[in-house]
Amino acid sequence: MTRKAIVVGAGFGGLALAIRLQSAGVETTVVEARDKPGGRAYHWVQDGFTFDAGPTVITDPPCLHELWGLSGQHMAADVDLVPVMPFYRLDWPDGSTFDYSNDEAALAAEIAKLNPADVGGYRKFLTYSKGVYEQGYVKLGSVAFLDFASMIRAAPALMKYRAWRSVYSIVASYVADERLRQALSFHTLLVGGNPMTTSSIYALIHTIEKDGGVWFARGGTNALVGGLVRLFERLGGTLRLGDPVTAIETQGDRATGVATASGWRGTADMVACNGDLMHSYRDLLDHRRGPKVAKSLARKRWSPSLFVVHFGVKGDYPDIAHHSILFGPRYKGLLDDIYSNGVVPQDFSLYLHHPSATDPGMAPPGHATFYALAPVAHLGKVQADWDGDFGRQFADAILDEVEARVLPGLRANLVTRFHYTPADFGRDLSAHLGSAFSLEPVLWQSAWFRAHNRDDVISNLYFVGAGTHPGAGIPGVVGSAKATAALMLESQIRSP
Repeated sequence: MTRKAIVVGAGFGGLALAIRLQSAGVETTVVEARDKPGGRAYHWVQDGFTFDAGPTVITDPPCLHELWGLSGQHMAADVDLVPVMPFYRLDWPDGSTFDYSNDEAALAAEIAKLNPADVGGYRKFLTYSKGVYEQGYVKLGSVAFLDFASMIRAAPALMKYRAWRSVYSIVASYVADERLRQALSFHTLLVGGNPMTTSSIYALIHTIEKDGGVWFARGGTNALVGGLVRLFERLGGTLRLGDPVTAIETQGDRATGVATASGWRGTADMVACNGDLMHSYRDLLDHRRGPKVAKSLARKRWSPSLFVVHFGVKGDYPDIAHHSILFGPRYKGLLDDIYSNGVVPQDFSLYLHHPSATDPGMAPPGHATFYALAPVAHLGKVQADWDGDFGRQFADAILDEVEARVLPGLRANLVTRFHYTPADFGRDLSAHLGSAFSLEPVLWQSAWFRAHNRDDVISNLYFVGAGTHPGAGIPGVVGSAKATAALMLESQIRSP
């Protein structure tokens, strides 16, 4: 008898999980609250410009190709992945720049440009990164940690690679130039982690990028989401859009299905949540587990939020890279403000996304699409008037910074703009505290200490996405889907 599953949320994790289940013969329905799939990878079309909400850095393409391969299909039929080079252009206030790539000769020259003595140190760091990549990503990245024994088994590798140390401190032990220390540690910010406190295991991101490259889906990240949806529906899966789940229904210690705002009720043998962890337990789950787990989650550290200014301008800007990191005058001090002090800083470190550099179709002819992203404290630390004058002033300050640093004449050429704030994360995604990346990826909130891929009491209730192991980012949530699917399919085999 065909078994049924319901996945709550059509983010990358939910879609990847649904594809795995449907490929294995499980009749799967994905229920999404918003009018479009993608979750945090939402998108807008405004005045002829296409704006991706994010994520915009695609790494480890094999983890995506695998989803098509499950049914003997090819990703190229649905998605055109284009390499991005350089991966990032890093820019500092003193005028120095650094083109970050996996071209070894070019990268060595870029390092030597900043500090020749650090070329050898970088090579040693690369050896370290490859080691943690093998242990933390290849071996453990798509394996569920359901009991403490699994954590004990992983402990020797964690000890060997000094997982209690931060990414920044490990990088600093290999290279001396402060700019290079920033260049080799900022990646944790892309998954919600503070380079000063995030476990050194996350240095594996460097090897993921070096080995697999950095890519862009022609048409935007939304085109990758669209490809996943087409694959899922070709396999026979069902996607319900614009219908928020209002309850995860249970009977005893079993999930029985979901109810939605439209009045639809779906029954299932298994339910999986790709939504915000706190929202799922506190607001949706009609079981005694809900308040108990929500109370525990409230005590955890949640990753920061983001303030993103989307804008379209007249002109072509071939000298502005697809991905730029504009470092501010402070690094640790700015991170302290975001993660600890709970203040909105006056200075910025910005991620500037310029997708029309790779795909001119993201903007009207003769125009360019951008967004500038600033990490900011979540709503539990800062209560700013994000929806009012303060939000508009903050957006203006970000545009002023971009204009002064890399895009002269921005204001004169501005065609369209809007901004997305921590308050929007909370409203649109039911994100706890407006967090952009769920739980902060510190060591004591990783692996077994992170949300489990299967609930500890409700045996057919599962979780997938940034709040589960291994964490945020496209490879992270796709790995999470692989781990969760393995548990669900194992359960299917065991069930009568």
